Amino acid sequence: MKIAVTGGSGFIGRRLIAHLQLQGHELINISRSPKAVDPAIRTVTWDQLQSSPLELEDLDAIVNLAGESINQRWTAKAKERIVQSRIKAAEQVAQLVERMANKPKVVVNASGMSIYGTSETASFDERSPHHQVDFLSGVTQQWEQAADRIQGTRIVKVRVGLVLDGKEGAFPKMAMPYKLGVGGRIGSGKQWLSWIHIEDMVRLIDFCIQHEAIVGPVNATAPHPVTNKEFGQALGKAMHRPNVFPLPAFVLKLIFGELSTLLLNGQKVLPRVLLEHGFSFKFVTVDKALTDIV
Repeated sequence: MKIAVTGGSGFIGRRLIAHLQLQGHELINISRSPKAVDPAIRTVTWDQLQSSPLELEDLDAIVNLAGESINQRWTAKAKERIVQSRIKAAEQVAQLVERMANKPKVVVNASGMSIYGTSETASFDERSPHHQVDFLSGVTQQWEQAADRIQGTRIVKVRVGLVLDGKEGAFPKMAMPYKLGVGGRIGSGKQWLSWIHIEDMVRLIDFCIQHEAIVGPVNATAPHPVTNKEFGQALGKAMHRPNVFPLPAFVLKLIFGELSTLLLNGQKVLPRVLLEHGFSFKFVTVDKALTDIV
């Protein structure tokens, strides 16, 4: 297949491109910069596509992963960048698809599980309503509204959970206290953590591209979420480190500001659509995922 990827230089994007290369697909990286993410992959800029959308004719799929990282202190300016980068990327894809004579068969657009709001008792799947309770839930609603403007093709909105990888993303910071021997639960420890291994993350995007029956929202989370306390126990076991030093919520808020809500407010999100369509997770339990990563 011929697949274009935006956000190919990001955490998930780089791993996705490597995975799709191994599958033998022809790849195109769409970027603001002409700098290639991989010498073996053709890179086109948004400016080039503005003048010549023919660069992407006969495309099978577009995967839109572009967006400012949320892994930073949420100042007013940072919040604006986070929101606008996602909306702009989705709007650019919508404009591109509209101008293409031969439209791609599918657009896979990233989103986030924050769209459901937070709860220590409720479970959420793709049928659950949206709840805007904080900054991230508002961002994901605007993000998906922008993605809904992409017309004339199948749209899949991948609502990404906490992606576990040994080198990038949130995991290295979460593991640091355990490396120092002072790991433990965060806050109450009762908050849910809906996670997914990076390998399953890129595999499920490929799965969504290939399966024409998948349309709309898809929860990109493993089938067995855990509480923060359970995650800490599994991490301590995998790293052979103690899990006895709790980190109070107020300390996390002092260190990370509003970003701390990612770890203090949980969501139990289930991948109903993927399971119904037969996707096979390689890492079903957090113990297996963390043992592999560590």
